[in-house]
Amino acid sequence: MVPSSEYAERLATRRAWVARHQRLHIRAGNARLVVAVAAAWLAWAAFFKGSLSGWWLLGPLAAFFALLVFHDRILRNRELAARAVRYYERGLARIEDRWTGTGEPGHRFHDPAHPYAEDLDLFGKGGLFELLCTARTRAGEDTLASWLLESAKPETVLERQAAVAELQSKLDLREDLALLGEDVRTSGDPKALIAWAESPPVLVQGTARTAAFALSLAMLICASYWQWASSPLSRVLLLCMLAINGAFGLAFRRRVLTVAFRVEDAQRDLSLLSKILARLERERFTSLRLTQLRTALESTPEASRRIARLNRRMELLDSRDHWIMRIIGPPLLYATHLCFAIEAWRSDSGPHVRRWIEAAGEFEALSALAGYAYEHPQDPFPEVSTAEACFEAEGLGHPLLPASRCVRNDLKLGGELRLLVVSGSNMSGKSTLLRSVGVSAVMAMAGAPVRARRLRISSLCVGASIRSTDSLQDGTSRFYAEITRLRKLVDLAAAGSLLFLIDELLNGTNSHDRQIGAEAVVRGLVNRGAMGLVTTHDLALTQIATAMEPRGSNVHFEDHLEDGKITFDYLMRPGVVKKSNALELMRSVGLDI
Repeated sequence: MVPSSEYAERLATRRAWVARHQRLHIRAGNARLVVAVAAAWLAWAAFFKGSLSGWWLLGPLAAFFALLVFHDRILRNRELAARAVRYYERGLARIEDRWTGTGEPGHRFHDPAHPYAEDLDLFGKGGLFELLCTARTRAGEDTLASWLLESAKPETVLERQAAVAELQSKLDLREDLALLGEDVRTSGDPKALIAWAESPPVLVQGTARTAAFALSLAMLICASYWQWASSPLSRVLLLCMLAINGAFGLAFRRRVLTVAFRVEDAQRDLSLLSKILARLERERFTSLRLTQLRTALESTPEASRRIARLNRRMELLDSRDHWIMRIIGPPLLYATHLCFAIEAWRSDSGPHVRRWIEAAGEFEALSALAGYAYEHPQDPFPEVSTAEACFEAEGLGHPLLPASRCVRNDLKLGGELRLLVVSGSNMSGKSTLLRSVGVSAVMAMAGAPVRARRLRISSLCVGASIRSTDSLQDGTSRFYAEITRLRKLVDLAAAGSLLFLIDELLNGTNSHDRQIGAEAVVRGLVNRGAMGLVTTHDLALTQIATAMEPRGSNVHFEDHLEDGKITFDYLMRPGVVKKSNALELMRSVGLDI
């Protein structure tokens, strides 16, 4: 079935579920009201009129509590259905190119020093991360972001492709994951949980824990004895136990507070993580990478239950702030027992936490890419070549552009051809081409499908200089920012196979220095084994490709003047552009030229 049709059908079904549970919610509320009125009448008849026995109240009370449980289940099911509605609404928005501003932009991953993240719009509103990310935990977001920020090895890319292809059709699994926990992305830091799980113990198990148990039991016995036999001896025993338990609690107070303080920073995401692991434990996979993730979970049995057990202990520890527990908790060493239990959990399960979180995060990242693959079935997985460096695309487009406005082009780099100099007038599509190439390479090296009819790519790292800006705070000009970035690209080229993307090379200096410097930079990159594209509207720079033939070649974009308006077809053509539109653009905005 077409993804949009499947989503629309499921959306209609989930909306019907919401409406059905809303009706049940109203009926259950009315039934509770009727039962409450009936119970009030029976209480009045039994205790004020004396015409009925008080035992008649048991029926309405039992019915009320049964309705309370039933009503709570209805509300939970209604919320799940509403969450499913929102899930498929967001999916349709992505398919219909209405997704901008509706997802997670990933602002925390912004890094101006990264070789291409800012230039290719990976993060921020309308960025690639927002389009792809459906992760519920920060571990999933971190994993997906790391894949986009660093190229994987070919064998890793192929493993991810197989995993994504298997998950692509598992729509029920992806829906189940989307409905887990709250309908918001959690803010828990997985690094904090891992650091806590792997840190040295604070409370050592053994004699101290046994003594705490014995003292709490003795406290309960003394309290019971005091209530049963109110005598001077019972009072003395109770006061003695209060003093002993108080002294014991004070002796361990600093360590108990340390455990409680550290665990508070680590406890977020636990409930959701437990549910994700439980769902994965029920699923069976065939691809290598997904099977390995399952094995990582099965190497420590009941990972989800262990996480859930820790979450319950942490919730109980939080309850120590309740006014009742503030009264009875210290004599019974309530917080001390829980901290010992939490430390026991950490001693037993702490070494496995990193593996559990990494497995859940990687699965969420693979699931996010699978969602994109399902919603864009026309986008194929690229062919990953282990031979010489290459980038060969047919029908290459930009995934962030609406399909109705996406113009596709063919592009080939590799073998002898290492450089394309792209000339053309302003707004003709040069920068969009660079971003299309860069984003496609990033998605390919992450293991995702790409916006093209076909793409053959080798293991490449990407480096871009498209959005260099000046900085008043740092005291740097645009030209200095650009040459600093170019230096970084040269260093990357020396370290491995580089795909460079440079927009308006050395635009911030005079034409003489620009031509000499540009040729030196490009030759240096190519001589180091890199390949890539350079755009310019300065036709003098097109001589670089001519001088470097057959390693260099010129291509261009054109514009057309129709009825006094400039139009673009955004199609790449061989050779050098023959005209410029700068003067026409200046006249079109009312400048007297």
